[in-house]
Amino acid sequence: MQVTRIIASVVGGVLLIGTSISVLKTLVMPGGRIGRLFRMVDAAVDRTFRLAVHRVSRYEQRNRVLAFQAPVVLAGLLLCWLVAYLVGFGLLLWPVLGGFGSALREAGSSLFTLGFASTNRGGPTAIDFLAGGAGLLVVALQIAYLPSLYAAFNRRETEVTLMAVRAGEPAWGPELLARSRFTITTEELPNFYRQWERWAADVAESHSSYPILLRFRSTYPMASWLIALLAVMDSAALFSAVAPDEVPRQGRLCLTMGFRCLRQLADSAGMPYVADPLPDAGIALTRGEFDLGIERLQAVGFHMQRTPDEAWPHFQGWRVNYESIVYRLAYALDEVPAAWSGPRRSGETPIATQLVINRTPERPEGASSPKRSTSDAARSSDRP
Repeated sequence: MQVTRIIASVVGGVLLIGTSISVLKTLVMPGGRIGRLFRMVDAAVDRTFRLAVHRVSRYEQRNRVLAFQAPVVLAGLLLCWLVAYLVGFGLLLWPVLGGFGSALREAGSSLFTLGFASTNRGGPTAIDFLAGGAGLLVVALQIAYLPSLYAAFNRRETEVTLMAVRAGEPAWGPELLARSRFTITTEELPNFYRQWERWAADVAESHSSYPILLRFRSTYPMASWLIALLAVMDSAALFSAVAPDEVPRQGRLCLTMGFRCLRQLADSAGMPYVADPLPDAGIALTRGEFDLGIERLQAVGFHMQRTPDEAWPHFQGWRVNYESIVYRLAYALDEVPAAWSGPRRSGETPIATQLVINRTPERPEGASSPKRSTSDAARSSDRP
């Protein structure tokens, strides 16, 4: 019996050390270190929510349910830490108090700072103090963790919200380029890509350090940080493919930072990917889908130096660097089913993006090939 209690004390000590490491990895240490406990809790909650929404066919309804997933993961993680500490300190007290039930009662009294049970001896008292400190510390760290999460979320969502008027809802790369003739001008694209380069760097750092942010969904159902990033990267890749001499230098820098961001997130999430794919490795996006994007550019008179046949292999060479990661993340997170973003768990078909129409007093039904001018941008309206 004495041997059993000694082994229990050793197991309790190991459990306390492991739990403390998990808390530090998740709440304190930066750098994309995801602990095993976080992965287990996240996977269990994800399976539960999958079962809850697997019969829901409409994305808007699924999104309302999935919005609770991130808070449930955080609550589940805190509960697991507290239970692990309770069992760990209970195992340490067991050899001293003689009964495991009494040990758990005293450990719980100290861990939750209730103070209704204690033993007036040196060893148990020291363990009680440690339990009380551990309980206060883990709750305090969790509370301090939330402002950092919300600050990173707000920084992320500011640019994502702006994408509604720049690339439609849900965001689509060709539509972003098409709107460079209306809502944002071609002259503004360099600064736009510069902002998204910095945005991608911020997301790479914050979302790998705080992986729960991947589960936080945008306020508006048709908005998504991942789909917005995909639209920006697709627009830069498409611009580089159809008009290589006119694409802004910042566009290619944004693409490169986008690659880095997605790969850093994939590393944090444990998703496999090819680090340096060949340009002719092939992509999942079909030629027919690509041609629809080209038709959208042709409809607004976007200047193209290459024909669709010439541009297609160049576009493939850019997109092969990020497509597989985006598709895996979009599937795992059940993001809004947008064009060019891959399949979803529900099998739902992509939601058509609202296209901007350049309505003018002279052409109230919409001008198909507007001139690139400030007056056109001022008179245009974002109506389907």
